[in-house]
Amino acid sequence: MSIRGLKKKQPKTFKVKIITVDAELEFSCEMKWKGKDLFDLVCRALGLRETWFFGLQYTIKGMCTWLKMDKKVLDQEIPKEDPISFHFLAKFYPEKVEEELLQEITQHLFFLQVKKQILDEEIYCSPEATVLLASYAVQAKYGDYDPNFHEPGFLAHDELLPKRVLRQYQLTAEMWEEKITAWYAEHRGIARDEAEMNYLKIAQDLEMYGVNYFPIAQNKNHTDLLLGVDAKGIHIYSINNRFSPNKSFEWSAIRNISYSEKELTIKPLDKKAEVFKFFSSQLKVNKLIFQLCIGNHDLFMRRRKVDSIEIQQMKAQAREEKARKKMENQRLAREKQLREEAERAKEELERRLFQLEDEARQANEALLRSQEAAELLAEKAQIAEEEAKLLAQNAAEAEQERQRLEITALKSKEEKRLMEQKMREAELIAVKLVKESDRRAKEAEHLKQDLHEAREAERKAKQKLLDITRLNYPHMAKYPQYSPADTRDANFDKGSIKLDLKDIDLKRLSFEIERERLDYLEKSKKFEDRLKELKSEIHALKLEEKQSGLYS
Repeated sequence: MSIRGLKKKQPKTFKVKIITVDAELEFSCEMKWKGKDLFDLVCRALGLRETWFFGLQYTIKGMCTWLKMDKKVLDQEIPKEDPISFHFLAKFYPEKVEEELLQEITQHLFFLQVKKQILDEEIYCSPEATVLLASYAVQAKYGDYDPNFHEPGFLAHDELLPKRVLRQYQLTAEMWEEKITAWYAEHRGIARDEAEMNYLKIAQDLEMYGVNYFPIAQNKNHTDLLLGVDAKGIHIYSINNRFSPNKSFEWSAIRNISYSEKELTIKPLDKKAEVFKFFSSQLKVNKLIFQLCIGNHDLFMRRRKVDSIEIQQMKAQAREEKARKKMENQRLAREKQLREEAERAKEELERRLFQLEDEARQANEALLRSQEAAELLAEKAQIAEEEAKLLAQNAAEAEQERQRLEITALKSKEEKRLMEQKMREAELIAVKLVKESDRRAKEAEHLKQDLHEAREAERKAKQKLLDITRLNYPHMAKYPQYSPADTRDANFDKGSIKLDLKDIDLKRLSFEIERERLDYLEKSKKFEDRLKELKSEIHALKLEEKQSGLYS
């Protein structure tokens, strides 16, 4: 047997791209795989066990169709592309999401799909409800609201509201964010799966939730209607109203559903009730409606039967998981609370530390200011001390100067008194000198007068003597050999003596007068010099008194 024969032949494969609501997956499928084989592969890859809600959808010729599980993939009418694209979506919806959605992955996929349908306006939602739903979506994505972390503008890149709502109300993005954040802040403590479940619980009460609409005609005249299939039954709507059905058939009230080409027939359980027939535009539409009716009816009946072992196990696991998550959430909430308390305590301690640091800084600054003030005061004290010493020195000098000035003043007063006394004495001397001068002048005048009288008497005596001589000795003039002088000297000796005595007295008197006049002039000169000295001393004393007064 050859080695080539031992090798198994590699099966031929084709590539498939699976597009979920939030991811894309690629697989290699064998040529012989049926739709169920590919579907199970995708579910295993996603970890999904509640497979009955989902299906693989593709679009062919503008019509959305679900991949059949019991036929080969390549034998179905699928797009001819490589890789072949399928959308993994919820095909059937639960009646009560909280009771039927057991796995977290199932719940998350439903949440993403319903959210997309609301944003794409496939499900109508009032503006108030869209804001509330958006707040739960934000809670599921971002967790608890933290104003320090979730600053204004953090929702700018998130699509949270339908465009219809944004057009209906002329509000800015900041206003919408403020409204959503107001609700978002109230969801504190809600985990992601709980926020998604609250989102679905609100969404399942919307009129268009889980309804697949198909255009139909009630008769051959093609009266336009809409047929809706959901988890509760079949509903007939007018073409312009998808909220309130004109007629409804619950699954429990339907006995049979059948179709033949473009006609589809609904037979009520009550045989007396009218059979409802409608017409669709294509046979494929009838087949799709029929598949949805069968699937929703099977789920409807399954909900009302005892759960299978698998479902019971899944519910038990879901309960355990929920209990575990609840405990985990409680533990996390407790830890979060403790962490928040610790953070608050830390913030308080940091605030207190910052406050203490600030107080310490202020105290240090105050200490520095105090030290600077102390240094400044010390400098001022030193300066003041130096100034005090200088002032004391100046005071001592001033005191000494004052004492000196007092002594000087006393001396000046004494000198002044002495000078005044000297001046008075000088004045008295001057008065005396003036009086003496006057007296001497008078005496000199008297003496001059006496001298004049004496000279006049002498002249008269001489004239008289001459006259007598001429009278008594006239012959003596005729005899020149005889000297009259000799005769005069001999005969008049007594008279000559008298004249000589008188001349001597006159000369002596004149000499005394001259001497006294010279003494007077000398004394007057000395007195004038003394007066000048006294005036100079008095002037100097006055200047010293003025300077002493200015200095004081």
